[in-house]
Amino acid sequence: MILEFVLTNRLFIGICILASAFWLAGCSAPVGTYGWNKKQPFITSQDRHKTTMRSYNVFGKTYNPTYIETGETMSGIASWYGPDFHGKYTSSGELYNMHDFTAAHKTWPMDTVVKITNLDNGKIQIARINDRGPFKDDRIIDCSYATGKALGLDKTGLARVKIEAVSFNSRPAKPIMDVNTNIAANSPKKILLDNFGIQVGAFKVEQGALKTKDRYASLDPKYKSIVKRFDTHDGSALYRVFVMGFASEDEARNYMLDHGIANAIIIRG
Repeated sequence: MILEFVLTNRLFIGICILASAFWLAGCSAPVGTYGWNKKQPFITSQDRHKTTMRSYNVFGKTYNPTYIETGETMSGIASWYGPDFHGKYTSSGELYNMHDFTAAHKTWPMDTVVKITNLDNGKIQIARINDRGPFKDDRIIDCSYATGKALGLDKTGLARVKIEAVSFNSRPAKPIMDVNTNIAANSPKKILLDNFGIQVGAFKVEQGALKTKDRYASLDPKYKSIVKRFDTHDGSALYRVFVMGFASEDEARNYMLDHGIANAIIIRG
């Protein structure tokens, strides 16, 4: 019963995070198998972060994904998950492949490549974050079967580990490699996103959307007003108006305060 409860809730959490992310993104993000399989396309970090860096709530606790820099570390307990989730969707939109060197982290960005050191036996493995979890306070990372096996977790279940961010949006090789010369060589040292925007209106009639677009375009030439059409479930059109071009979420909120805009939705373009 306990195992069934854990499995059911992990799948439910993944579906909720994934569904929420795609809904907020206007359902425009692709879903599919995007691991290190060369036959499949690979979602870039920028694509993922538009949806997976939003705050989310699990079991009444809010988690806030955080941008980090290479060299950042964290210590705690590692666990692993395997066959029961193989082929199911992760929070990033990938299908979980237990044989890939991946891992789940509650807040670090998707596609962060981490060096995991098992402090109990000295084993080291490189893995890429592509899922959210584990949702237990004492655990910091949930490893795929392949990652966990390389670290010895298949025998112990849990272990004390230290994790270090070594690069972003890279494809690590199997098991141990020189992270200084290979993984981190040509990867960005910090994840940055810009082009934040706010949705300032939604209309069933296009003319109303165009008028709103023109009104906001006249407020400040620094920002760009646009109209996007979305098809609703009943086949009718919905025209949403966005003001784009903010360098940060704070800048977007300041714009809202300056112009008396309440309850607008902040997005990443």
